[in-house]
This record gives sequence, structure tokens and C-alpha cells, in this order.
Amino acid sequence: MESLIGLVNRIQMACTALGDYGGAHNTFSSLWDELPSVAVVGGQSSGKSSVLESIVGRDFLPRGSGIVTRRPLVLQLHKTDEGQQEYAEFGHLQKRQFTDFSLVRKEIQDETDRITGKTKQISPVPIHLSIYSPNVVNLTLIDLPGLTKVAVEEQPESVVKDIEDMVRSYVEKPNCIILAISPANQDIATSDAIKLSREVDPTGERTFGVLTKLDLMDKGTNALDVLEGRAYRLQHPWVGIVNRSQADINKNVDMIYARRKEREYFASSPDYGHLASKMGSEYLAKLLSKHLESVIRAKIPGITSVINKSIDELESEMDHLGRPISVDAGAQLYTILELCRAFDKIFKEHLDGGRLGGDRIYGVFDNQLPAALRKLPFDRHLSIQNVRKIVSEADGYQPHLIAPEQGYRRLIEGALSYFRGPAEASVEAVHFVLKELVRKSVGECQELKRFPSLQSAIAAASYQALEKFREEGRKTVLRLVDMEASYLTVDFFRKLPQEVEKGGNPATTKGGNPAATPAVDRYAEGHFRRIGSNVSSYVNMVTDTLRNTIPKAVVYCQVKEAKQSLLNHFYTQIGKREGKDLAELLDEDPALMGKREQCAKRLELYKKARDEIDSVSWVR
Repeated sequence: MESLIGLVNRIQMACTALGDYGGAHNTFSSLWDELPSVAVVGGQSSGKSSVLESIVGRDFLPRGSGIVTRRPLVLQLHKTDEGQQEYAEFGHLQKRQFTDFSLVRKEIQDETDRITGKTKQISPVPIHLSIYSPNVVNLTLIDLPGLTKVAVEEQPESVVKDIEDMVRSYVEKPNCIILAISPANQDIATSDAIKLSREVDPTGERTFGVLTKLDLMDKGTNALDVLEGRAYRLQHPWVGIVNRSQADINKNVDMIYARRKEREYFASSPDYGHLASKMGSEYLAKLLSKHLESVIRAKIPGITSVINKSIDELESEMDHLGRPISVDAGAQLYTILELCRAFDKIFKEHLDGGRLGGDRIYGVFDNQLPAALRKLPFDRHLSIQNVRKIVSEADGYQPHLIAPEQGYRRLIEGALSYFRGPAEASVEAVHFVLKELVRKSVGECQELKRFPSLQSAIAAASYQALEKFREEGRKTVLRLVDMEASYLTVDFFRKLPQEVEKGGNPATTKGGNPAATPAVDRYAEGHFRRIGSNVSSYVNMVTDTLRNTIPKAVVYCQVKEAKQSLLNHFYTQIGKREGKDLAELLDEDPALMGKREQCAKRLELYKKARDEIDSVSWVR
């Protein structure tokens, strides 16, 4: 069973090395939170430090006024064979052994200041301390800052709540065993430790009560009501402790001697003699060790399940984040081309309907273009006043004899020029949609998110290609409009009804004499109205033609080209790049690199933890 506590010790140290010490600040799920632990909780001057030193049998904790413990101290005790030298090791100073425990105290102070500074701030980042000694039992304790009601020295007013929040974050976890330290010379109802443990563990199943300073109670009083569970009942028995006096501490009284004096105190006490076998720091250490072992044993299947589940999740996350990039230029070029293909695939899916967005191009042809054509100002252009003006100007100083051909041509050419606006607008609208699809495709390509430089380069190359396709599309649709204006369909006008000319075939009277019949006046309003109507009919015919040919031109010049050759120029340029330039394109986002590194380390931690558990799986 001793190997189980050692197992948890090793996993806890690995967790801290990776920044996992529980709480919601972790990016990934916390393995630390799944591990059983014993948290030592008490108010200032409750004797918390003395209890820990009694359990260890060594002076090693900083002492002083105010808040001395400002970071959690994960204290891992390892029992060694009799006669072996005692020594301590810090998690942040691996392979350095401390045999002088006064230096251990100094290192705790220095390491605390390294994180918190010397301004008496607190930090949730724990210090790991392992002590190897024949005078301890296998046990892990987490010493937390003492609960306080008043900020002192240079501490902010928020420190009172900050400490309580930190302590609460440990003790409220269901896997935490609470060691609640209370002084016997104070009313148990006012104990900070008991108050907090009652809130997070109302049934007392996880709480061990420790009563210190029994020897300092007023004469004629005792703490039997508490120790025997009448004043405040817990599921586990209360344990009384007699700490060294301040005089003993000042004289550096040996802790082993202090333990012996503690045993003698309970054995000879008229009040506590009948409880002597279940009192004292040595009994407390054995009790906690045995209980911690049983809890670990019960939790191992659940811990194993969590580890296996986490390994699967982390491996999936590693696949999502991608593996580190090779330094070989050929491999880098291959990676870039693969990423380009992944982007291009998503872009084509948008165009072909596999993803949303491509339907907006059809909307340009089915809605925007027809609406723009309907809004063209043909009514104003073919008004009687404008038709008369243009036809008259086309006749010059000689009026037209039959049909105003030059007037017709000018009216038609002027009307057809209006088609240039909707034609260009269609090109621009499709260009905007294609740019949006590029932007969406770049964002949806998960593989590209690793490489912001390449992401930007692909987007820039795509936009540059789209600009080229847009210019070609603009030229083509304008050619379509110009072609309609450059040659008029003559048959259309030959089929129009002919006007009766003024002075044309005369009608005859009964006597055979010619009679004057009214002829068409070429300058009357009806004449110009018929000209405008004829031109309008021709323009409508052209409108129907362009409504079909403009989309064809836009798709051919822009959409089809974007689908087939969006990155062709980029591929050509990439092939000419040197290895250094390729590496710059594959310069990953530092945040993502950090996340992958953290993920990889955590995956390694979980796999090692699984191996550790498998190594002691014979324990049942």
C-alpha cells in the first residue's frame, strides 16, 4: 500500500511541473483535481505550522508575524529505512539534496518571494517539497495560507478574501481530505477552519479535526467535549496535539524530544489519559496515512478511467493541432502545397454548393442583374422630347426624306450605353462574393490556422488572382455591350410597318382626278412616338440577349477561372522560394505552438501516470 501514496506523490509532482495544480485556470482538464490529497487548514496562530513540523519531526517552516505561508506547500513525506540520513528535495531544484533544514526554511521563503515578490502577496502556484526520513510515515500534506480577518503590512485589503478563495478552491473538491486545525484555548464555534470545513463538507465525512494548544488551556478546563465529539461531531475522531512552547522553539528543542514529551503529557494527563493512544502528532500522521491510502485505493479505478479518457482527448487534440514541421525544405514545400490544396478544396465546396456561399453568385444573375436592367432610364431616353431632339440633331440642316436612320442609330447607341453600368456591376458583385468565399475558406481551413504567415500569403495570392479575373470579366462584358452597339440587326427594322410618306400615292375621285389625301407628317408627335417605340422594342430584344450573355461571360472569366486556377501563380512563386522563405511561411502562431507544447507535455504526463498506475495495479 505504501507504493500508492508514492504513486500519487510522483503524479502530483509531474502535474505541478506542467502547471497543473487544480482550479479553473487550467486550459485542459486537471489531473491534480482527480488525485486525493490532505489539505491543512487553520487560522493564523492556530498552531498549523507546529503540527506539520511535529509530523515531520523537523524545524523547516518559516515563522514570523502576519501571513507567513503565502503559497501552497505540497509536503510529500517518504519513509526511509532506519539509520538513513534525512534530507529534503524541492521540485524546482531537482537533484539538490538539503540536509540542513534551516536552509529548507530559507529556500521556502526565497521561492515564495520569487513568485509573489516581497510585498506579502499570495499565489496559488504551489511549492513542492519532499522529505525523506526514517521518522515519518508515507503521507502528502498541502499546507495552505492561514485564514485571516485583517490585512497587515503591505498587503491589499483583498488578501483576506483571496486567501479564503484559495483555501476554498482546495477543500471544496470531493477528493480533498481536510485537516482542520483549531486551538483548544479558543471557542470551537469561532474556529475559522471548522467554519470553512462545515460549509464544504457539512456531513464531516472528509474532515479530520485537530485540537492544538491543549496545554495552554485555563486550569480547571479541558477539551473533552470537543475531543469526544460532543461539541462538534465529525465522522472521524478528533486528535489532540501538544505543540512545542515558544520557549522550546527559541531553544531549538529537538523535535524527536518534543514528540516524547507530547506522549508523556497525554499518558500522564488526568483529563486525557484514557485517550492517550489516540492523541499526539505521531498518531495523527499514522491515522492520516492509513486513511489516505484507503482513499487512494478506492479512487484508483476512477483515476485510471479519467486518465484513459484524457489520453484519447489529448491525442485527438494533437491531431487537430498538427505535428511539428520538418526543417527539410522539401518537406516544407510539400506541407505548403498540401495546405494550399486543403484551402482550395474548401473554396471549391463553397462554389459547388457543398458549403454555403456559392448560391450568392446565382443571386447576382437572377436578382441583381435583372433588377438593375429594369431600372435603366429608357423611359427618359425615349421620351418624345428626347427622341425629337436626337432625331432633329441627326438630320442636320437637311430633314430626313423617309426614315431617320441616323436618328435611329444615335437613339439605339445611346440606349445601349446604359447597359455598361449593370454589366460592370455584375462583375463587381461576383468579385465581392468570390473574395468573401476566399476569406471564409481561409478561416474554415483548420490546418491553416497553425500558420498565420501562410494564411495571409494564400489570402493575398487569391485576392490578387481574383483582381485579374475581375479585370478580364469587366473587359468581356463591356465588349458584349459594345458589340450590340456596333452592329444593329437590320431585319428587325425591315419587319416594322412602313409609314405613308407625305405626297405619296394619291387617291382618285369619281371622275378619275387625283384627290389630295392627308399624309404622315414626319415632325408630328405621333411620328416621334413611333420612332421611340421602335427603338424601345429593339432595346428590349438586346436586354433579353444581355441578360443571358453577361452571366455567361462573368462565370467564364471569373467563377470558372477562380475554380480552376486560383492559386496557379502562387504555386509558381512557391516553387522558386528558398528554404528560409518556406520556413517563414510555416512560422506558426506562437499561441498555437504553446498550446501544442502544453498539450504534448500533458499527454506525456497522462501516459506516465497510466504506466505508474499499471506498475502498482497488483494492489487490490
